Amino acid sequence: MKHLPLLSLCVVSACADGRGASSASVQERGPHRSVEADSSFARLIERLSEPGGYFDTDNLISNERSYLHVVGALEELGVRGGAYIGVGPDQNFSYIAAVLPEIAFIVDIRRDNLLQHLMFKALFALTRNRFEYLCLLHGRPVPDDIESWAGRGIDEIVDYIDTTAAGPDLAETVLSRVVDRARAFGYPLSESDLETIRRFHTMFIWEGLSLRFQSHGRRPRPYYPTYRQLLLERDLGGRQASYLADEGAFQFVKSLQQRDLIIPVVGDFAGRHALRAVGEYLRERGTRVSAFYTSNVEQYLMRGGTFDRYTRNLAQLPRSENSVIIRSFFGGNFGYLHPQAVPGYYSVQLLQRIEDMLSYQTSGGRLSYLDLVTRDAVDLRAASGQ
Repeated sequence: MKHLPLLSLCVVSACADGRGASSASVQERGPHRSVEADSSFARLIERLSEPGGYFDTDNLISNERSYLHVVGALEELGVRGGAYIGVGPDQNFSYIAAVLPEIAFIVDIRRDNLLQHLMFKALFALTRNRFEYLCLLHGRPVPDDIESWAGRGIDEIVDYIDTTAAGPDLAETVLSRVVDRARAFGYPLSESDLETIRRFHTMFIWEGLSLRFQSHGRRPRPYYPTYRQLLLERDLGGRQASYLADEGAFQFVKSLQQRDLIIPVVGDFAGRHALRAVGEYLRERGTRVSAFYTSNVEQYLMRGGTFDRYTRNLAQLPRSENSVIIRSFFGGNFGYLHPQAVPGYYSVQLLQRIEDMLSYQTSGGRLSYLDLVTRDAVDLRAASGQ
């Protein structure tokens, strides 16, 4: 990811007031710092969250180009409804659109991830369709015929974003609208939090669809996908399956956001509170977990010696025999070609029933990380009819 020109960042932060140019203004609600949560959504976040931790990546977007390869299998296996739990940024929305849960939780050790999801929630609230959503996310002007874009393909929408410039005045207008709306959700936000939301949004605006995942102090790996590639990705059946590739998928995610049913949570999968609190809340609702997306977090839990604590937390979640874990694997880091690797993809997406994993653990089996990503893995091509 290239560094943003200092001048551009200063212009975006210092523009006096471009808010009046927007077609819809957002009223300010309260001071920039709330002393306590003042909505049921915010109170639930605080009830479920635990103190955050540090991770050395800037997870504005996924680095898993293979993220959609499980979608066909999820559909064919009937993984539907219930509760979804995930980690990281907006690849979760594509899984949510595939699973169609009643409620979703995004649990991440980084508090910055919660702030980014408040940014996403604000964008969903401010936009009518996926085209307008991508325009505001990237600071592009919204044409007058916005409704006509609802049925257009993602390739055409991507082309518009790529070929339309983001100007500093429009950027400041959009940044202000998103921050104002994020404040209105009632979750306590400091001035530093608001600046973090602005900084994240600024990266989407000035990097555009060329934005990549970044690790602190290291250049992006050449195999990390751009946001453009993630939007245009396909499942194993060749279907564009991102939540932004289909208007119905986008509207489903938007409906959950509108009803405060996508809840960002600060928490460690192996921590003493967050995941257990989510399980307790789901039992109160009478809702079972249908899918749990872990990315490659389990690799770090094994490395840190906390994997057993994680599996104990996992065992506390209400679930069914059909509940699954979605995980990613980067085989190049281990010099190992996974049996389900797809040519041209550095990452491998995997699916496993939670019961299969836990039954092996409770029987006294000891897993290595390579065992974890191969043992009892669902054959994605067979499961999706490929």
